[in-house]
This record gives sequence, C-alpha cells and structure tokens, in this order.
Amino acid sequence: MSDSRATGGPDTSAPATQSQPDCGYCEPTHHVDVPEGALRVAILGNPNAGKTTLFNRLSGLRAKTSNFPGTTQEARVGLVQGQAPGTTIELIDLPGVYSLELEQTEAFVCREVLAGRLAPKGERAADPDAVLIVLDATNLARGLLLTGETLRRRLPTVIALNMIDLARRDGAVINASTLAHELGCRVVEVSARTGENVAALVPLLCAAVIPNQTPPGAVDALEHWAEELYARCTGLAKPGEPPQSRRSADVTDRIDAVTMHPLAGPVVLLAVMAGLFWSIFSLAKYPMDWIQTVFGALSLAIKSWLPPGILSSLISEGVVAGVGATAVFVPQICVLFFLMSLLEDTGYLARAAMLMDRLLRPFGLPGHAFVPLLGSHACALPGIMATRAIPNFNDRLATILVAPFMTCSARLPVYILLTTLLFKDRPWAGSLAFIGCYALGIAAGLLSSLLARRTFLRGASRPMILEMPTYKLPSIRTALLTTYDRGWMFLRNAGTNILAICVVMWWLGAYPHSEPPPEAVALHQQADALEQTNPRAAKPIRAQADLLEAKDAKARSFAGMLGRGIQPIFAPLGYDWQLSVGVVSSFAAREVFVSTLAVVTTGSDDNEDQGVIEQVQHATRDDGTPIFTTSTSWSLLVYYVLAMQCLPTLAVTAREAGGAKWAFLQLAWMCGLAYLAALVVRQVLLWNGIA
Repeated sequence: MSDSRATGGPDTSAPATQSQPDCGYCEPTHHVDVPEGALRVAILGNPNAGKTTLFNRLSGLRAKTSNFPGTTQEARVGLVQGQAPGTTIELIDLPGVYSLELEQTEAFVCREVLAGRLAPKGERAADPDAVLIVLDATNLARGLLLTGETLRRRLPTVIALNMIDLARRDGAVINASTLAHELGCRVVEVSARTGENVAALVPLLCAAVIPNQTPPGAVDALEHWAEELYARCTGLAKPGEPPQSRRSADVTDRIDAVTMHPLAGPVVLLAVMAGLFWSIFSLAKYPMDWIQTVFGALSLAIKSWLPPGILSSLISEGVVAGVGATAVFVPQICVLFFLMSLLEDTGYLARAAMLMDRLLRPFGLPGHAFVPLLGSHACALPGIMATRAIPNFNDRLATILVAPFMTCSARLPVYILLTTLLFKDRPWAGSLAFIGCYALGIAAGLLSSLLARRTFLRGASRPMILEMPTYKLPSIRTALLTTYDRGWMFLRNAGTNILAICVVMWWLGAYPHSEPPPEAVALHQQADALEQTNPRAAKPIRAQADLLEAKDAKARSFAGMLGRGIQPIFAPLGYDWQLSVGVVSSFAAREVFVSTLAVVTTGSDDNEDQGVIEQVQHATRDDGTPIFTTSTSWSLLVYYVLAMQCLPTLAVTAREAGGAKWAFLQLAWMCGLAYLAALVVRQVLLWNGIA
C-alpha cells in the first residue's frame, strides 16, 4: 500500500455469528422519526474512507445513535429529504470493513443488513432500497474489493468517489466514466469534507437501480479483477502505485519517521496527550464554572420564590442540584470528544494507538484501550463510552472494568484536602503524593486487567490490525457533530441516573427532621435578643447557630444513621461515623465527600474556605481524639484512589458491558482492593509508630 498501511497479525477474532451482549443503549440518543415509506439506504465503505463524514454531511443533526441488536456495534440512522415532495431517505451508517467475508462482528452486521435480516435497534429489518458505497479516491484499489463483493448481491447501488479534492491536489486522474461503465452503476465524485457535489447523491439514491451486471471476474477471481479495474480507471498500463499516491505517502513517511520512531515517537505522544489532558481541564474550566454559577443562582432563586418546605428543598437541593451535577461534566466531555475527533481525522490517533499497543499488550489490553483510559482521567463515563471503538469483546470488557481506576477530576477535591492535611507546610511533598495517586491508579488498573485476562476473560486477544491513513486536515464540521452527538448521549443516558441518585442522597441527608440541639436553640435566642439593639453582633451568632443545627441534622439524618451503622466495617481503617458518612455519601459522586464531611464536622459546606480545611483538620471524634490522624489520612487517600465510588459509572458499566453482573463485579473488586490496600497502609504506619 502507498497511502495507507495495515499493521498487525492475522485476524483471529471470534466468528461473527457469535452473539455478544447488548450494550444497553436501546434508545436513540435523540428522537428521529422515520416516516412510513422512507427509502432505506445502507452506507458501506472501508475504514478511513470518509463514510461517517459523508453520513454527517448528508444528515446533519437529523440522526440518532443506538446499536445493532445482539452486538456492541454502533448504529447511526439519519434522514435526508429527497427532491420530490414527501420523499425521505433513511441512511444507515454501517461499520467500516475491508471485506464482507471476514469472520468478525463488523462484517457480520454488514452482511445481515444487506440481506435484510438486521436493522438498528428500534428499526424494522428489511432489504435496503439502495446501497451507497464510499470509495477513497486517494486509495481506489483498496475499496474495489469490497465494491465487487457488494455488487454480487445485486442491490441498487451508487458509488461515492470520496476525497476527490485530495486526489486532485496530488495530481490524480481517475476516469469516473470508465469506473461507472465497468461497475454498471452510477459513480459520483464528491468531497465529504468540503461538501463538494454531495447534494448530487440525493436524486441518484432516490432513483438507484440494480447494477446492469455482476462485474466480470467479481465472482471467482475477485482480487485479480479489482487490480485490473484499478489499472484501467487510473490510466495505468498495469496495476501499481500511482505517482500521486506516492507523493502523499512521501509526506506521510517523513512525518512517521518522527511520530513512529522508537524514541521520538513516545516523546511526541506524551506531548500530544499532555496538551489534550491540559485542554480537558483548562478549556473546560470556564464553562464548568459558568454552569455551576447558573445552577447555584437558580437554586437560590427557587429558595426565594418558594416558601420554605419540602417542595423548595426537593427542587433546589435535589432536582436542580442533580441536573447541575450532570451538566457540569458536559464541557469536559465535549472538549474530549471534539479534540479526539480532530486527532482521529488527522490520522495521528492510529499512530498513538499502535505505540501504546506495545505497552498495554502485556497487561491484556490492546492499543485501542489507550483512548478510553486517557479519557477516564477526566471522567470515567465518557471513557467507558469510548470503548465502543475496541473490536474484541473481551478486550473491550477488560477496559471497561479497569477504566474507573484512572484518577478522574471528581477525585481531585479529596486529593487536595488530604494532601493539604498531610503536607501542610511541605507543598513539594504534597505534589509528589498527588502524582503518586495518579500512578497508583494506573498501576492498579493495569494489574487488574492482567488478572482478568488470565482468569475469567481468558482467551486470545484480537491482534491489533490498524490502518495507517495519510495525514490530512481534520473536518471541523464532523468534529462538532460528533461532539454534539456524544454530549447528548451523555446527558440522556448518564444524566438521568445521576439525577435520580442525587435526589435519593438529598432525601437521605434531609430526613428525618429533628429538633435543633439545645446549643443552637440558645444561640438563636441570644441572636433574637440582639436583633433589635445590635443586628451586626446578632448575625455571626445566628450563623453559628445555623451551623450547629445543620451539623446535628446531618448526624441525625438517615445518612448519619447509615454512617453509624456501617462504622464498624470501616473501624479497622481508622474511620469514625463522621468519615463513614462522607464515604457513603461519596458513592453518589466522589466530589461530595469534602462538602459532606465539612457539614458533618464543622457545619459548613464551603470546602474552598481555608478556614474550613483547618477546622476539618482539628475536628474530633466523639471521644475527643482527632479524626484525621496521619495513619487515617493515608488510609483514606489510598481508599479514594482505588475505590469504586461513583454509582453513575456503575450504571454506564452495566449498559456498555451488557449486564449488571459486570457492574457488581467492578464494585466488589475495586472496593475490596481499596479496603485491603487502605488497611495495609494504616497497619504498616501503626507498626512503625505513626498514629
């Protein structure tokens, strides 16, 4: 090959007929009504031929995402209005394949859809009215094999000769008329990236007819036929590499000499990923702050509009807080998928995956797992969703199970609090401990994957066969559409779970109602007496009374009762009932640990106030001893690095992995490992005289 290279060994994946669990995304990401009588068009093409870009160009935002039943293969369905009034085309974006005859799930899905036996979830299985084959004009020879296999099925067919602008840029000359004559169907030169001539496809799809004949030689000697047809259409005397492709390959080879170099390649990868990692946190910070400000103001407004009571508390502290807790992660998810789409479009992501394959393979993970694990450092939810790109089910499942070990942004408030308490006057030591938390999470994930692949996920992995496309400018439009689609998928599927969990945790923390403690009553009476004569002096007294009342209410709530009930379980780790309440509440979301602990120990939930951190540091147990001793703080830090304390992640794991049993396994393994590691850390410190 000249402008693309496939690397890896032979394909040894499981037969395509083997049923795999449904990922659970049965409902589309957003509603698209397919009208009765719509023409169904299946879009088929090689990987990296621009098939999905063309789909996005044709359908825009009129698309939905679900799955093909019985598989984890993503199904995208879009609508296009035909030129005749009332004519609608239903587009089905099939997985990219090199051949319909391969024994892999992608080829199986394509075969079944073309045969009319399979349709995306929620759609009726039926023969497609037409097939749109997308060929890469810069690498025509590669796509002709798939074209011949498709034409043998005698379905109405239209050929989209995509990336024609890039082919012309390199001086390519492709005789589209000769190609159309030889194949017996219409051929249109298009550029999905720029939109050139894309509109011309619509009337041809509406009027598509069965090819005039099965191309000669496409039955028995298919590969030989494809080579000869390629030579005739490009004007070459014999099959070979056209000079224009060599020109693109020369540029690609020069760049790859650096990006794929054994020494320079990892350095470039580290720089690119550091930039991506920085962008996820820094660029998303501003919209995240705006979202928090908007929802905070909305919560205060609701409290001022509604009279005090259960309705006001439910809406402001339950519903609004729950929606805000969901929406605040959307900027990070959108930045991640936008940048990942750009990297994939340029062609670099394939190189990064191949480089990481060497590191991850000994632990039972493929290079494809690199992107999901990287994304999990921002949030495990989009990281787990990104595992759909991993072809082999066992590889994909192993990645899903270990993705939450990566340090997500929700853990950062806990790390900041505990490293501040442990290394108050030694910021450099706190920084090392912070880095160590990331390293511990990565190590635990890799070792857990190794254990899983040697036990219940035993079996040969699918070798990493990955095409190395030429480098090209990315499509901003495609990246924006992908970002919109993934962001909406997160809000629809994960957001509903997060909202429900937040409402439940609100109820546990708000009920049952209890009488204020005598100390708070006395302070309120003192403030009332001063209100008329000295309002300024009454304000701090009333604030202190409110803090004591909030702390006591939290301790007497169902969450507090639960904390006291499970405290004996966490006693070996050095946690009292107050820390136990924080641990329990953080199962809704890890970041609520600091605010919950602040309320329980100091009566304040302002965890950004340095004075509150100092108060937490000096908070005491019921017997008057400090809560945060050195051994307890280290134990808690290790526990939060390793524990699964995010119920929304468990919900997404159950959906993506194909069943709740995998979520329960993930919960049991991560929390069990966290408990054991925290226990060992505390006991080692105690044995060395560090209390």
